[in-house]
Amino acid sequence: MAITPTRVLRYETRDRKAYITLNRPEVMNALNFEIGNAIAEAVREFGNDNNLLVAIISGEGGRAFSAGMDLKETTQRDQGALPADRGRVSGARAAFDELTNCRKPVIAAIDGYCLAAGLEITICCDIRIATVQSRFGLPEARRSLIPGPGVQLSRHIPMGEALLILLGGGHVSAERMYQLGYIQRLVQDREALFKEADTIADEILQCAPLAVQALKRIIKVGHSLPVPVLEQMAEPIRSAIERTEDRREGPRAFVEKRPAVWKMR
Repeated sequence: MAITPTRVLRYETRDRKAYITLNRPEVMNALNFEIGNAIAEAVREFGNDNNLLVAIISGEGGRAFSAGMDLKETTQRDQGALPADRGRVSGARAAFDELTNCRKPVIAAIDGYCLAAGLEITICCDIRIATVQSRFGLPEARRSLIPGPGVQLSRHIPMGEALLILLGGGHVSAERMYQLGYIQRLVQDREALFKEADTIADEILQCAPLAVQALKRIIKVGHSLPVPVLEQMAEPIRSAIERTEDRREGPRAFVEKRPAVWKMR
């Protein structure tokens, strides 16, 4: 099923990749009810399309990946001008949930401000690339708000650093987030950003899709599990991959010195 066109988000596909672009540059791609649900729909469409294997999510304009939640909409909801179920919960939460549960790899290409709910979008992604000009932060506490996925930041960087970001609410440079390991690639400008995102996506596309998806599941679910529990969880997933045609194709292609042809079965 084709994704419903929307003015706040672009969804494009080519070369087995989905490109999801937040498109509210006039408000630094702030997340409101409409764009949150549009992201969720786009990620769902990507996940259900067997022709697509990697997604790249970015923000339009160059000023911001996303500056966070649209607090104007939040205030309107608080004052009764909007329905209580419109906005933070049903918009951004839908995006967070779809990204978190997506079985395929999602790359966040970050340029500019990446704050609050915008940073939380990237927490829900798998790989993060940023330009050197980018700035990160979780300033919710300064507005008496509690982050959603933002509280998971300590799973990606040391706890003390995560607490400094969360409790202080200030901005952090892209260089510092790269040093902490939150960012996997740091590039000079927007052009290099999308080039690097495509390079990483193309590397992933060389791998067997079912194996990639199985690995993502094992790593994500097992990240905080004790090793014996992780092994118990991973064994049936490994066994399922072992029985696929692609598992036999990989070694055969290596022996025959040719690119593998993945059939996803």
